[in-house]
Amino acid sequence: MKRWLPFVRKDPVVTVIRLSGAIAAGNRGTLNDAAMAGALEKAFRRGKPAAVALVINSPGGSPAQSSLIGARIRRLADETEVPVFAFVEDVAASGGYWIAAAADEIYVDPTSIVGSIGVISAGFGFHELMARQGIERRVHTAGKDKSMLDPFRPERDEDVVRLKSLQAQLHETFIDHVKTRRGAKLSDDGDLFTGEVWIGQRAVDVGLADGIGHLVPVMKARYGDKTRFRVTGPRRPLLGRFGLSVVGETLGALEDRALWARYGL
Repeated sequence: MKRWLPFVRKDPVVTVIRLSGAIAAGNRGTLNDAAMAGALEKAFRRGKPAAVALVINSPGGSPAQSSLIGARIRRLADETEVPVFAFVEDVAASGGYWIAAAADEIYVDPTSIVGSIGVISAGFGFHELMARQGIERRVHTAGKDKSMLDPFRPERDEDVVRLKSLQAQLHETFIDHVKTRRGAKLSDDGDLFTGEVWIGQRAVDVGLADGIGHLVPVMKARYGDKTRFRVTGPRRPLLGRFGLSVVGETLGALEDRALWARYGL
């Protein structure tokens, strides 16, 4: 009844939004900015919550989508003046940690895997197999650098040099983001930005997380025992709800599995 009385103080509400899965553009990606936009807007703007809690379980993926989601979180937090807390489940690594760093505070489970501040590119080479089968690859470009790391041709040294230059730029952007968000909390550990990962308390020790803790007890300790939790999230596409997105999900399953496997999950 008291929620309808204008002069009675309401119990604080924490909006909870889950960000789970690999990060990739398009419909296949479990996490991307377009898919999360509506849910994030609702999380911050509906009913003036006391805080927004991000429950994160992601091995990473697209740098651009990670950056877009993180930037959206910060913009909404600044516009609404609502604090943001991140709670890591199994893993917040690479792009998953990029998103976690958008929060004002990060909490982890003693077994959570955190970090992997780096950039990776992986692929295959099929040129020898094609040669044995008598298959010829024909590629014609305008611009000598238009075709790079073609898996059907021998790897070129200049392509690797170019790729590493691109990776270095992305890595620098990632490091700047973490330093901006975590600031003086970060330790001077020399492995902090090498792609290394830390578990639980070690992540706290190096400054990548603020403490060991779980969503409900941490939020109730902060806002009181009467704190209520409102869960929000993106709506699944209509076809997905009827199980008609099997083909798209199957195409991305191996790539997503590889992302999780990097962390033994």
